[in-house]
Amino acid sequence: MKAAVLEQLERMALKEVPTPEVDADSILMKVEAVGICGSDIRIYRHGNSRVQLPQILGHEAAGRIVAVGANVTRFSVGDRICLGADVPCGECVFCEAGIGNNCQINYAMGYQFAGSFAEYVLLNKMVVNYGPIHKIGDGISYEEAALAEPLACVLNGLELSQVKLGDTVVVIGAGPIGMMLVEVAMKMGARVLLVNRSRPRLEIAKRLGAAAYICSGDEDAVQRVLEETGGLGADVVITCNPSPESQVDAIRMAKNRARVNFFGGLPKDRAIVPLDTNLIHYKELFVHGAHGSLPRHHQQAVELINNGIIDMSKFISHRFPLERIEEAIRVAESHEGLRVIVNP
Repeated sequence: MKAAVLEQLERMALKEVPTPEVDADSILMKVEAVGICGSDIRIYRHGNSRVQLPQILGHEAAGRIVAVGANVTRFSVGDRICLGADVPCGECVFCEAGIGNNCQINYAMGYQFAGSFAEYVLLNKMVVNYGPIHKIGDGISYEEAALAEPLACVLNGLELSQVKLGDTVVVIGAGPIGMMLVEVAMKMGARVLLVNRSRPRLEIAKRLGAAAYICSGDEDAVQRVLEETGGLGADVVITCNPSPESQVDAIRMAKNRARVNFFGGLPKDRAIVPLDTNLIHYKELFVHGAHGSLPRHHQQAVELINNGIIDMSKFISHRFPLERIEEAIRVAESHEGLRVIVNP
């Protein structure tokens, strides 16, 4: 089969590799669509301790089952499915507690397990038994279904932030996942304010119908949020970008007893952020993070897509064949559009 193999940092080679063979407990999926995530780009540029090269990346994927092992009973050849990234080990204290995205081994597709930048991907026994594999409706495109993975991460983040009907939610960062956060929070009955440094990206996001669009490159975003909230601040602030400054601003624009979610990770060399902890203390803020998702979040994301509640097609801007994978990565990295899809 053809696969895009990351052989060394910043070198991904399209090559012929053996097509995986199923054993009694595994599944072989023909990959029809796979999204390029920011984490794929970080691995491509900087590597990851969980990724041993050479490796096939790609974890936002959908396709159809072409082979199943004798012991697999929940899936059949011909099933249309999509995949999540995080795979609980199923045995540690975190997995037993139902929070497998906090598993200390932290297995994931495209990390320890070969991913979907290939014509076929093998789903091993652990993925089949514990991982996020869900069937998709016949009327849903593979491209839309592939984005159930980032949507699941959005659901985990909003759940942890306890977004409620009538809350004012600020999302800082208007990338594809930031826009998904806006859309789902609005569906949950929140009033959403979107903050972004780049005005062109905000213009793209205006079709979502948020209550306000704030360009932090042109105005004081903290002051504007306070104006939009009668001087009180927001009930929930979610940073969805790699900017330390946005975390500082999030604390300042939060209402007393607000939930502040550092959803977006920071570069390792900029991860130490000088926060005014007196604001956390006196405003009684709840500051937390959000990482990945659980299989149940992936199931919820698939249901939202299957039922037409969230239209994922609006978040797709570019499509590339597998042969142009490095060009696809460059486009995704440039923020020229929204989600970039690879069609093996």
